[in-house]
Amino acid sequence: MLHVLSNLPRDLNFIEHTRVTGWKVNQRAKPIIIDPGLYLSKKSDVFWTTARRPVPSTFKLFTGSAWVMVTRSFLEYCIWGWDNLPRTVLMYYTNFISSPEGYFHTVICNSEKFQNSTVSHDLHYIAWDHPPKQHPLSLSTKDFKDMVKSGAPFARKFEKDDPVLDKIDKEILGRSEGRFAPGAWCVGILENGSDPCSSRGNDAVFRPGPGVERLQQLFQNITSEDFRSNRCSLPR
Repeated sequence: MLHVLSNLPRDLNFIEHTRVTGWKVNQRAKPIIIDPGLYLSKKSDVFWTTARRPVPSTFKLFTGSAWVMVTRSFLEYCIWGWDNLPRTVLMYYTNFISSPEGYFHTVICNSEKFQNSTVSHDLHYIAWDHPPKQHPLSLSTKDFKDMVKSGAPFARKFEKDDPVLDKIDKEILGRSEGRFAPGAWCVGILENGSDPCSSRGNDAVFRPGPGVERLQQLFQNITSEDFRSNRCSLPR
């Protein structure tokens, strides 16, 4: 993955996003929730207030996958917030259900500096019901071919100790039980069941693995101008 990313612009933010419209406005944006987890040491369910609030007029709301891969410069902007947008959005999302699915998306799509750096893809393979329910399906061996074909470097969700995890280790990562996934830093000799990673070479050396072509194709597709033409725009 590092090999493929090294050939891409370093300012890209992989964050799947869409505008908050339709039913999401009434069911996500207007309700006010209280999350006791913000001030209690033990986790508990959120509770809903009877009050409702208007949709913000100073910024537009966006939502998407909670799984993001963003740049250091964008995170520094979220932390320092020199134009106060990140802090304003943070205060709003304090009382928003599933805030990880909206905070970064709303900040980046309302920022003049970063809104053109988005790639609307979360780099995950995820299987859903039809129509989608609240949570994705658990992946198993029947999903293996589609998972590989997608070219996605990540996938979710998996049940503990599901056989598909061993299949991924063996057929994708080339990892034997109880051993590391071999890389260019493994300089030992593979013979008679020995572990080549028992001898460590230069761990700064990267060599593309067998899935590099699938990953390159995915990144080529999602960073194309046709795909990125739907990236978020400035609020009006």
